[in-house]
Amino acid sequence: MNFLKSYFQLDKYNTSIKVEFLAGLTTFISMSYILFVNPSVLSASGMNKGAVFTATALASALGTVLMGIVANYPIGEAPALGINAFFAYTVCVGMKVSWETALAAVFVASIIFILITMFKLREKIINAIPADLKFAISSGIGLFIAFLGLQNGGLIVGNKSTLVGLGSLHDPAVWITIFGLLATVILMIMKVPGAIFIGMVLAAIFGIVTGQIELPSKIVAFAPSIAPTFGQAIFHVKDINSLQMWVVVLTFLLVTFFDTAGTLIGLAQQAGFMKDNKMPRVGKALASDSTAMMVGSVLGTSPVGAFVESSAGIAVGGRTGLTAVFVAIFFLISMIFSPLLGLFTTHVTAPALIIVGVLMAQNTAHIHWDKMEIAVPAFLILIGMPLTYSISDGLALGLITYPICMVAAKRSKEITPMMWILFFVFIIFLWVLNF
Repeated sequence: MNFLKSYFQLDKYNTSIKVEFLAGLTTFISMSYILFVNPSVLSASGMNKGAVFTATALASALGTVLMGIVANYPIGEAPALGINAFFAYTVCVGMKVSWETALAAVFVASIIFILITMFKLREKIINAIPADLKFAISSGIGLFIAFLGLQNGGLIVGNKSTLVGLGSLHDPAVWITIFGLLATVILMIMKVPGAIFIGMVLAAIFGIVTGQIELPSKIVAFAPSIAPTFGQAIFHVKDINSLQMWVVVLTFLLVTFFDTAGTLIGLAQQAGFMKDNKMPRVGKALASDSTAMMVGSVLGTSPVGAFVESSAGIAVGGRTGLTAVFVAIFFLISMIFSPLLGLFTTHVTAPALIIVGVLMAQNTAHIHWDKMEIAVPAFLILIGMPLTYSISDGLALGLITYPICMVAAKRSKEITPMMWILFFVFIIFLWVLNF
């Protein structure tokens, strides 16, 4: 116990093993849906669902434990949503690239990631982003995950006339989300420790009682074999031999780079880690992230990155890498007890995402809204992330308009060279995506 307190500096961060355990459990439950969503998405490319399930669990556990032990951050890692859809539907289905070659593209992109991390390029980029925009990124991620929660819970649905609309209250599953949300809000207002996690448990119980969630038929299930996907990324590196495939590699690189950067900044802001507009130990965090992406591709999954749902654990009080270690342990355990995860459906975890969105949106108070040259790019980041359903796209909208607005305000001297580089990089990034 003393070793854990000393290594993870629990006293320094005013936390305890109990709090870190609860935070890790909360983060894991909030992330656990990826164990089922990722195989479903990647199976569209022809990949074996069982193998992807196991690869997802292993890659998530490895990336998360590295983030905890090496960087001492309470941040979970897993195959990112959005980029897995790009992998399956755009690259494999649309471009007719085999999933083996697509995995090879992820592997090559991860090697490039590791190289630019070694030269501290990613660290310099993160530190160069102005404080106002960092607060906008944090808040934008909050809006994004709240939107995810509202969507997962069925409170917000697609609408042909207005894009989105209010979900049907006649859907019994929606009431699981409503019950869980109200329970969590009441517990938080009453300052009950672990309110977010308790809210999810109560929502799951409500779902069982109302017959919306089935109790599992068994508790233990052996993990499926990883053999169908293991090592295919390395075996097919030779297939990265055309302009089309290098565009795919570049896209994996750019999307994962900025998704992870935006997520790390947002979570660091939420946890209060930012010092003088810089993220401590960011180099170690990025190295952990890059390594997880590489190993994930070898195991057989789309790019691994920092998960925004880590904010749920941070909201519970997680402040050190011990939270991440617990998350990694739960991912490993989930390979055996996967039937129990079925109790925590998207309707059950949705309230946690919505509440965390509320907490993260509080950072908008620190943005200088009275200065138009700051307000416009900050607002585009805020609104861009949920409306484009992408952290990196929201970043692009804000970081492209920032230099333009600063020049118009005759504050061009305040624009660092790195921000100008990002201006052009994001223009290329959007062009590549559209191409």
